[in-house]
Amino acid sequence: MRIVTWNVEWFTNLFDARGRLLEDEDWSSRYKVTRRQQIESIAIVLTAIDPDAVMIIEAPDNNRRRQTVPMLERFAARFDLRCRRALLGFENDTQQEIALLYDPDVLSVHHDPKGGGEGETPRFDQSYLIDLDVDGTADRVVFSKPPLEVQAETRDGKRLRLIGAHLKTKAPHGATTPEQAQRIAIANRRKQLAECIWLRSRVMEHLKAGDSLLVMGDLNDGPGLDEYEKLFGRSGVEIVLGWDEPRETRLYDPHARIAYSKKTGVTPMTARFYLDTEKRYFSALLDYIMVSPDLRALKPAWRIWHPFDDPDCYQVPELREALLMASDHFPVSIDLPI
Repeated sequence: MRIVTWNVEWFTNLFDARGRLLEDEDWSSRYKVTRRQQIESIAIVLTAIDPDAVMIIEAPDNNRRRQTVPMLERFAARFDLRCRRALLGFENDTQQEIALLYDPDVLSVHHDPKGGGEGETPRFDQSYLIDLDVDGTADRVVFSKPPLEVQAETRDGKRLRLIGAHLKTKAPHGATTPEQAQRIAIANRRKQLAECIWLRSRVMEHLKAGDSLLVMGDLNDGPGLDEYEKLFGRSGVEIVLGWDEPRETRLYDPHARIAYSKKTGVTPMTARFYLDTEKRYFSALLDYIMVSPDLRALKPAWRIWHPFDDPDCYQVPELREALLMASDHFPVSIDLPI
């Protein structure tokens, strides 16, 4: 079974106000890429990967005028994709939903949010109390993009828990001085780490219940990503993984293991951004598929569909160009022998 996570940049802007696909020559929200080019590129990539399910990060916006699920299913039908059914959890107000596109012949799925009961971690659409600034007073944290919790079952009856997440540190908007920018940036970083702690708490509940768990998506965090990494001691990725905890309570992602082991100077990359100030591209490891110990024991295969770092992607010009046009993130897949 192949499961994928992919952050598709500004997928929402490829549909009009009524949810119709905009296959035209106007510019998309990607630099010098038309809407038709981005739409066709997304389809080429998904066809090449041929997943059983894909967690779409930055899925089309769900609102009163148009809905995420019909838009994704309309897209899948247009290109005859095997993943032709969509699932949405809690919507958000950022124009970037988290949704699952899946093959209904292979998986049955439903949105299954946990938490909120006595002694349980709060539901992801609720709030979480944590002392962010160590002043002895609990701060109330809410997700700007509540993670999508999926209960999935294969045709053979294997049950999986999937959590799709997009944890994002906001830029210091509104700052007028370097000091203000630093204060806002640190506060935003604290909030992101609090969201990671919240997510980790849910992970622990699933591990204690013996669930087969995959946590996937864009954590927008990684080694050396910003100057505040040393200030906080641990990254959000390490928190969600349970990096320093006993093996039986750790999640595993091989790309994170390579990046954080510091045994080599090599780090896998899942995203590529152009920095106008530097006139060059910057690469980062932002996207992960973390699995529970029982799934790790099956020896699954992970892959980053990188147009330059993956030889098979590079050697197919149509796929290479499609990966570059479709998004500033590249898909990450896991092949599970189930």
